[in-house]
Parts: sequence; structure tokens; C-alpha cells
Amino acid sequence: MKDITQLLHEAGQGDRSAADQVVAQLYGDLQRLARQRIRQAGEMTLLDTTALVHEAWLRLAGAQGQTFPDRRHFLAYAARTMRHVVIDLVRARQAERRGGDQPDLTLNTAVVEGAPQSDDHILRVHEALEELATIDARLAQVVEMRYFGGLLEQEIAEALGVTERTIQRDWQKARILLSMSLKD
Repeated sequence: MKDITQLLHEAGQGDRSAADQVVAQLYGDLQRLARQRIRQAGEMTLLDTTALVHEAWLRLAGAQGQTFPDRRHFLAYAARTMRHVVIDLVRARQAERRGGDQPDLTLNTAVVEGAPQSDDHILRVHEALEELATIDARLAQVVEMRYFGGLLEQEIAEALGVTERTIQRDWQKARILLSMSLKD
């Protein structure tokens, strides 16, 4: 079996077989990300783990010219893609013809596992995250990878090429900035 980095490189060059092998080898990791995301979302996503992984894969497969240097970068991108899948579902649910009234969410990852999230709040977090990206792109990326992707601090640090302590500081700073933004 080929190394995942080599397969990612080949998939980036358009080799469909290599892309399928990447997903086959990383399917468990993708399911872990999806499980984390669905646990945070409660009942509002209307997707199960498998459906979220498959929807994210369809979007990843459609990303022309996207290359990933290694497994962690691929998983970070997959986390971002899953975030966009959930955001798109929330926006669709919030369309006037569909409505939607769910309980609020929190930015505290220790508490969020048990609390379902509301569509409005998820969209506000998404918008605040986009604002944060204009201030400091790495802070936004840390939040996205941890909150939406469920990656551990060590995994984020390795993917971004910084220390774990830097990620901890970035997470604290991002939470403060986001909580100020969400209070408005």
C-alpha cells in the first residue's frame, strides 16, 4: 500500500484512483471529524456521520487543483469542508419556507458536546469566524480546525507548523475575540 503523502500528491495531479485510496485510508479519520461535528450540531444537521463524510468527499473531489502536502493538511481541509456542508445546511433550513427554531450553542468545546446548537448561532459563529480571518487568519484557522473539525491541539500545531503552546494561546485569543463579536 502506498504512503498517504504520495497518494495525496498523485490525487492532486488528477489521479482518481489515488484520490479514492486516500479516502479509503483516511475514512476512519473523516468519520471521527464528522462524528465530532454532528455531536456539536445536535439534531440540526439532518445528516448522519456517513452522509456528512460522503457530502464532504463529493466537495473535496470537486476541488480542482487542490493539493495537500500530507495527511494533516488533508484533514484540516476536510474539516473546513465539513464546516461548509453544515453551514450550507443551516442556511437552507433558515430559508423562510423552512424555518427552524433550535436551542443555542456555546464556544466552549468542553460544554458543546452535550448542547445542541441553533441555526442562528451557528451562522453567527461562521460570520464571526470570517471577521476573525480578516484580523488574523491563523486564529480563524485554529478555531475552524478545533471547533468545526474536532482536531486536537497537537494535530493543529503539526498541521500549521507551530508549537502546541502557540495553538493554546491562539485558541484563548480567538475565543475572546469571537465572544466579543458574538455579543453584538
